[in-house]
Amino acid sequence: MTLKAGPLNLITDVAGLRVGNAADEKVKSGVTVVVCDTPATAAVQVLGGAPGTRETDLLEPHNTVETINALALSGGSAFGLDAASGVQAALREKGIGFAMRDQVIPIVPAAILFDMLNGGDKDWGRYPPYRELGYEATQAATREFALGTAGAGTGALTAGLKGGLGSASTVLPNGVTVGALVAVNATGSVAIGRGRHFWAAPFELGGEFGGLGYPSPMPADAARVFKKYEEDNGAVANTTIAVIATDAVLSKAGAKRLAIAAHDGFTRAIWPVHTPFDGDLVFGLATGASGISVGQADIVDFYAAAASTMARAIARGVHAATAAPGDVMPPWSTR
Repeated sequence: MTLKAGPLNLITDVAGLRVGNAADEKVKSGVTVVVCDTPATAAVQVLGGAPGTRETDLLEPHNTVETINALALSGGSAFGLDAASGVQAALREKGIGFAMRDQVIPIVPAAILFDMLNGGDKDWGRYPPYRELGYEATQAATREFALGTAGAGTGALTAGLKGGLGSASTVLPNGVTVGALVAVNATGSVAIGRGRHFWAAPFELGGEFGGLGYPSPMPADAARVFKKYEEDNGAVANTTIAVIATDAVLSKAGAKRLAIAAHDGFTRAIWPVHTPFDGDLVFGLATGASGISVGQADIVDFYAAAASTMARAIARGVHAATAAPGDVMPPWSTR
């Protein structure tokens, strides 16, 4: 199977999706919102041991609500769950949501990451900024958006390097597009050892995160487990949260299988991953805009593309991170 990126190499190559970012540079945190132009089928898979979520139970295939209006990814740990309220406010103003008689209720599942120890000023007063950031990000949603130190990736960290917001897309031979969006704040390392090479290198398309490939020979520290903060054994300040999306027609069960497959991209791009101290989560999203149902002949390639696209997005997020005042870790570009 020959893979190629979509025109933007962003999740918004999936028809029917827009993405908006908002951040507070003083706090060193932010919000990223995926807005669905029409309600989209959604599911979720959590494999990390410390998740922080809102409205994820409704995404299980056996539950009633079939579609959602938006997804919110936020920094701020549990405080960041406020972001979904801001997204709901912005959508309700536009009359977007689940209609019940004369009431409209936007359906906005959300997930958060821990970026509370990244050098930002968290003394925000009585209320955290995330509700307003969620509103701003929704209003800013468009097809093109910033990667790296932006949105939910603004204050993200990995083991030894700044994390960031990443995205990538893949167009399959059958015409289906798969796109990934991820805020990379992992316990583990995205780069191999203390070098510049990415674990996701085999899946790279067109030099999108430096074109370095794998190091040869592999460094002696390749399998070493590095930690963000050696003094606390790496037990805080983690979680990678993501969205894997497609324009194929999927049921909720199919969207959940898509999310499960995308977690394989985590394992190909981060070492280690899915630890008890990560809340690693993937939302699966299907807009159905292509009108194509993936048949048996293409199903393995389709779910493989979910994994490879996610791995690329993770590397791109770290690759695109930039330095900012008060940083406690350097960006990849300075390694």
